[in-house]
Amino acid sequence: MTKQPTPEPNSKSDLVGRLDTWLDTRTGIDSILHESLDEPIHGGASWAYVFGSGLLFLFMSQVITGVFLALYYVPSADHAHTVVSYIVKVVSSGSFIRSIHAYGSSGIIILLCLHIGQTVLYGSYKGRRELLWLSGCILMALMLGMAFTGYLLPWDEKAYFATAVGTNLIAEVPLIGPILQKLVRGGDQMGTLTISRFFVLHVFVLPGMLIAFIAGHIFFFRKAGAAGPIKEDPVTPRLPSVPFYPRQVLMDAAFAVVLIGILAIIAKTIPMDLGPAANPADTHFLPRPEWYYRPAFQWLKYLSGRWSLVGGIMLPALLALIFAAAPFLDRRLERRPWKRPISVGAFLLFLIAYTSLGIASYRDDYSDPVMAAQMHTQDADAHAFMAKPFVPESSAGSVSTNLISASPAVVKGHALFQSQSCNSCHGEGGVGTAAAGPLTGVALKYTEAQLNAILHAPDSKMIAGGMQSVDLKPEDLKALTAYLRQLH
Repeated sequence: MTKQPTPEPNSKSDLVGRLDTWLDTRTGIDSILHESLDEPIHGGASWAYVFGSGLLFLFMSQVITGVFLALYYVPSADHAHTVVSYIVKVVSSGSFIRSIHAYGSSGIIILLCLHIGQTVLYGSYKGRRELLWLSGCILMALMLGMAFTGYLLPWDEKAYFATAVGTNLIAEVPLIGPILQKLVRGGDQMGTLTISRFFVLHVFVLPGMLIAFIAGHIFFFRKAGAAGPIKEDPVTPRLPSVPFYPRQVLMDAAFAVVLIGILAIIAKTIPMDLGPAANPADTHFLPRPEWYYRPAFQWLKYLSGRWSLVGGIMLPALLALIFAAAPFLDRRLERRPWKRPISVGAFLLFLIAYTSLGIASYRDDYSDPVMAAQMHTQDADAHAFMAKPFVPESSAGSVSTNLISASPAVVKGHALFQSQSCNSCHGEGGVGTAAAGPLTGVALKYTEAQLNAILHAPDSKMIAGGMQSVDLKPEDLKALTAYLRQLH
């Protein structure tokens, strides 16, 4: 009897099976999924375990929204605020995406606190989980660094002055503080180099480190295994285990849906504000950091002056060291929180103190009539700016292309402005720095003759601020004046 050839399968299920076999043969995807989804959870799935997965989901959300924002962003003092304004006022769904990104950073901080609190209360750092805990501590520091570096990028007044306070604190580090501050800022003052360095840190360096340590954190977690309920032995689990899939996967997915829903509702109903462009010459602005840095800001107000080194550097470093050393200090296998009064009590005491400092910071701002009026003015300025239609600001402090091409005197004056180092104090394009005020709009204040006279013979106030007489030939002085009068 002749053996009949086996017909080729042509059903959809057979096709899917063949594709799965083809892919698995070349990638080993089935074994990877088996290893990932069949992870044993001692004591069964629980809502207490969703915070880690929620953090991973929010990080992915930050990456995706950050990529969309980076498509438009220009990391320079001349353009940063303009492009962010363009994103929130012109780009379709730009304000929504930026708000998701901004509120997502706050969501990460909240989930970090919940995740750490659950870990401490459950004693989940015990039982050969030292490296897991340490990698988590590094991830927390990197997340805080991401929040700090991203805060400056909009380059509005709130971002500028709050970051100035933060970078001033770096100078308090013994011996190397001033060097570190210049390294972070890119010089003595904050400007384009500061933005570009923060942008590189926020977009490339810190995310790369985060991805590496997230991979390490997951590896250490899989190596040590889930700690399980508080009654479970962290070294030799005794409770029956269930696979990670499907129940815990469904819980994590449901939690992720809730997170994105909350973020979407907040971003839609309360869009993130963008204030007016940074003005380093504004001496009235009261700098305030984001809410999660407010307690640290309030703490520095109490320990300022000669105590700033102790309060701003040494004490936080000591607390961070004790926190990171928790698995080495608390070596008992006992996990029930009521049996660990020292570790759990210290953690709760820190939370109470940190929360109290944050409340005190807001109370101080709005209990003093003068400060409250200034804070309300700043909020009103931000709302007013958001209500205005988009107006390109990239030309501020610069000369338009038509003017440059039409006027050789302006071109020559721009070269003289650079060669005479006027930009070192007044900034590129005369936009102003902390060292000297802006030169934009001088054509509205002075005639050409008056401006020539001021450059040749500065008044006593200008001399006290470091201004020197501009000693140029008459034709060169006229060219410099022509350039200054075109700044707008």
